[in-house]
This record gives sequence, structure tokens and C-alpha cells, in this order.
Amino acid sequence: MLLVQTGRRRVALKFSTQGGLMTTTSLLPDVGVELREGYAQVGDVNLHYVEAGDGPLIVLLHGFPEFWFGWRLQIEPLAAAGFRVVAPDTRGYNLSSKPEDFKDYGVDLLADDIRGFIGELGEESAFLVGHDWGGSIAWTVAMNHPEVVDRLAILNAAHPRRLSEGLHHPSQLRKSWYFFFFAVPDLPEHVVHANDWHFFQHFLHEANPPYSPEEIERYVEAWSQPGAAAGMINYYRASVRQSQKEAAAKIRPLSAQTLVIWGERDSYLNSDLAEPDHDDVPNLDRVERLPDASHWVHHDEAERVNQLLIDFFAPAAA
Repeated sequence: MLLVQTGRRRVALKFSTQGGLMTTTSLLPDVGVELREGYAQVGDVNLHYVEAGDGPLIVLLHGFPEFWFGWRLQIEPLAAAGFRVVAPDTRGYNLSSKPEDFKDYGVDLLADDIRGFIGELGEESAFLVGHDWGGSIAWTVAMNHPEVVDRLAILNAAHPRRLSEGLHHPSQLRKSWYFFFFAVPDLPEHVVHANDWHFFQHFLHEANPPYSPEEIERYVEAWSQPGAAAGMINYYRASVRQSQKEAAAKIRPLSAQTLVIWGERDSYLNSDLAEPDHDDVPNLDRVERLPDASHWVHHDEAERVNQLLIDFFAPAAA
């Protein structure tokens, strides 16, 4: 066992190898369960991840400006329900690889990462859960690589067609102003660092209950990793530089049975974006709207979200 200081946290690590993966066991009491940590090499990208439990695989994809820790309230309950729960840092975030060119952050490449990641974990397919940008990635994995998605759960992330339509309306454009700010070269990286990452912290302020100082400290630690700010911002640069016509041409119906969970008090996405078109998602199970939850629905109403996920995935797992 090795004691490692990571930021202000002391973590106990046990090292092991499994196939091509290097894993460790970490004692992180704020997650509520012993975690296995590791790195998976997927093409040119090295993805850091944490996992817990054994059973059918659930992959949890975080959004902006989070990292794997955004799922801290889901990992233990899902593992206790009999699933192998894996939460990676997607490329550009925290401890995963951070390519410098914004072109390396196109959503098709991000989806390719997850297809390869599932294979590196030794599985042919998985249940996929995505929130915010992780939801955009999950939608794309289900469209581009349907063979690796058994069931799909989306949290406050509009289907690509609905988001594109929404951005034609002034009310959604006002809510999405930061998309276009982040598209500016160089300046955003300097702005977001100021005042202890106040710009990034601002996005988390609508959560109810508020994130604790200790939780914010974990986010600041992740944002402070070399290259992380640029990596996170490059998601938006790649997105706004893709023509809407090109993006629309890539949309195809997805076959996976799909659950959408939507916090109605979302300050960043209009509520009407929750419902995907039937032709795009013909196997939609339902849209579950939580009226008192913000964009951070998995934080605000963790118990409800966890039960919805367990109830949705358990029949297919059986």
C-alpha cells in the first residue's frame, strides 16, 4: 500500500493489473465506498476512471464543469444494487489526456473514446448514463455505436436535434451565451482562473442543496490540473465551429431504450428541450421531470435519480 497526497487529500492506494489496465484501490470516504481507480488507453487518449461494484456494467459520463466526482452520490447506491459502476474523466478533464487542438474535442471523437473505453473494460456493451456534456456524448455513442449501448439514461442534456432547434430561439440563446464566449481564442482560459475559479464555480451555484466547501475544493483541484481549463473549454470551441447542416446530417435514429431525467429548474436549458423527437428516439421509455431540481439533478435529488436508474436498468440486467 502507498499513501499519496493528491491536492489536500491523502489517499491510500493498492496497485494491481487487469489485462491492459492499471488499477488502484482508493479509500475516498466522501464517496461512501471503496473505489478502484485506473487508466484505460483508448487510441491516443489515456482515460482516468474510478469504479466500484461487480455485475452488469454502468458507465457514468459527467458534464461541464464536473469530472468523475460529479457522480459521487450515484456510485455507491448503484454498486449496492448489483452493478459494476465506472465513472471516467472524459478527455480534457481532471486526470485524463488533454489534447491541445480544439479539433480533438469533436463529439464524434468523444463518442469513439467511450466505445473504446467499454472494450478496454473487458465488456462488449454497457448501460450508459450521461449528464450535460456527458449526455451529449451518450446520445452520440448510442447513434454512432448502437452495438455497445444496452440502455441509455440522459440527465438534463438535450438530444442534438432538439438543442440545435433550441439555439434558434432567443430565450435559449440567452441561456447558452457561454457557448460563444468559450469559442473565443485564449481569453476564456485567463478569465476562468481568476478569483479562485469563480467563473466555473458560478455554474454550480444553482444546485440545491448548495455544494459544500469540501466539494468545491475537489472541483478546484480538478480544474487546476495542467491543461484542464483549455480541455474543458475546447468542447465548446469544437461544437460551435461545426456547421449545423453537418451536425444535422449525422443524426440517425437510435435503437436503445432510453430514459430522460430532467430537472425543471435548469437555468441553462429550456424545459421544452427535454422531449426528443419520436423519430430520433423511437424507444423512449419516458421523460421523468423533477420539478424542484436544477440542472444538477443528480446532486439535488440523488435518491430519486438513483432509484429511477436502478428501476430502469434492473430488468435488462436480469
